[in-house]
Amino acid sequence: MTPLSIFTVPITPEEVNASQIVEGQMARHLGIEITEIGLDFMTASMPVDHRTIQRVGILHGGASLALAETVGSIAASYCIDREKCFIVGQEINANHIRSVRNGEGSVHAKATPLHLGRTSQVWDIKIRDDGGKLVCVSRFTVAVLEKRA
Repeated sequence: MTPLSIFTVPITPEEVNASQIVEGQMARHLGIEITEIGLDFMTASMPVDHRTIQRVGILHGGASLALAETVGSIAASYCIDREKCFIVGQEINANHIRSVRNGEGSVHAKATPLHLGRTSQVWDIKIRDDGGKLVCVSRFTVAVLEKRA
């Protein structure tokens, strides 16, 4: 028996990057890209460079949250009927576990659902460095809203 995907349409990282991460938006500016889509998760990467660091040369906590919210929002938007509904972020929190220095590569966020309901979703997002060390944990909640005619 083939396992079912949580996503409502078949999708590839290339398709998401072409359609969701649009020039001029924050995700593009920060260098965020969707890198993998599994049956029940989505991952994205972001470089640790001049765009994503704070004044002391380490990854900015706000950049980590932008990465978490980006991958969580995109994943959430593919778990609904996109013809009838859309999602909006309601709440995000994060615990910053480890710093990453400028030039030390990229960070990678993996979003997995904790709850996929009719009117809300809750996502667990873990951000790791290139070596797999945990950098940040985040929980992201979205509302699922119906489009108006």
